[in-house]
Amino acid sequence: MSDGISRQRLAGRVLLVLLLSMLAGCSTWFARPPAPQPEQPPPEPAPAEEAPPAPASEPLASAPIAAAPPQEAPEHKHVTPRPIYRPPPKPHPAPPPAAARPAAPPPLITTRALAPNDAHGLLDARVQRPDGKVIGRAIDMFVDAAGKPREMLVNLAGFMGIGDRKMRFPWTDFRFDATQRKAPITLAIPPGEPPAAASSHAKDKATGNSGGAGANDARLLGVIDATAERGNGARVGRVVDVLIDNRGEPQAAVVDVGSLIHERRSIAADWSALRFVPKDNALSLQTDLSDAQVNAAPPYAPNQPVRAVAPAAADAAASAGHPTR
Repeated sequence: MSDGISRQRLAGRVLLVLLLSMLAGCSTWFARPPAPQPEQPPPEPAPAEEAPPAPASEPLASAPIAAAPPQEAPEHKHVTPRPIYRPPPKPHPAPPPAAARPAAPPPLITTRALAPNDAHGLLDARVQRPDGKVIGRAIDMFVDAAGKPREMLVNLAGFMGIGDRKMRFPWTDFRFDATQRKAPITLAIPPGEPPAAASSHAKDKATGNSGGAGANDARLLGVIDATAERGNGARVGRVVDVLIDNRGEPQAAVVDVGSLIHERRSIAADWSALRFVPKDNALSLQTDLSDAQVNAAPPYAPNQPVRAVAPAAADAAASAGHPTR
C-alpha cells in the first residue's frame, strides 16, 4: 500500500513540474520584448605616456623602420562636364561721333609794330634850316588820291609869336631824321635864303601859275584834322596826327575814335588801311575798319611802342609793302 501512495505522489510531482514548465513557456512567449539599449561610444584610448629621454652619454639605438606599403591611388572616374549655357554678350552701342571742336574765330585785325627810332609824329614837329636853326613847326601834310605826300604846311615862327605865318612847302624839300629829337625835319634851302623862297607859293609865282597853291586843293587833302569815315558815310573818327619814317613815308594815321558816349581813345590806323577817294569835288579819307575792329585795336599813346592796325581781310595787301605780325 505504501508503494501505491509513493507512485501517486511521484506522478503528481511530475505533473506539477510539467505544469510549471508550460506556464514558464507561455510567459516567455507573451512577455514584452526588452527596450533596446543605446550604444555606448567606445572609450577613448588613454594617451600614451612619453618615454623619458635617454641620457646623452648613451647613443640611441637606431631601430630599422619598416617601410609602409604603397597605397594605391584612388581611381578617378572621368566625368564629362556638363556644358554651361552663357547668353551671348549684348552689343555695345556705338559711341556718338565726337563733336567737332569749334573753329577759332578768324582774327579781326592785324597789327604791325613801328620802330621807335624810325617813326615820329608830324604834328608840331620842329622844322629847322640846314644850319640847325629852327624856323617853325609842322602843321599838316597834304596827300594826293594815291596817298602820296605832296606838300607840308609849316607855321613859320616870328618874333615872340608876332609875325607867324603859315606856308606850304613841297614835300621833296624836306629831310627826315627821327633820331633828332630837337628838330627831326630839315627844310633844304640855301644859306641866307628866306624860307618863303622855297614855299610852293613862291614857286607858283616863279612858274607863272596865277592860281597859286589853292589850284591844287581839289586834288590834295590835308590829312590832319580830316574826318575818317567808311564807304557808307559812317564816321570812324578824326585824324589827330600822322606818323612818318626817316624816308618821309607815312606809316599810320592817329585817329581819335572817342565820342561823347564812349571814352576818348586814339588808335594808329595803318596807312594801308586808308583810302583817299574823290567826293564833292574834293578828296575824302575813308577806311574799312569796323566798330568791332576799332574796339579790338590797341590804343595809341605818345612816346610808347606803336602798333599800327589794319583789317584782317587786308592782311595780304598790307604785307606786300609792310611786314605784319
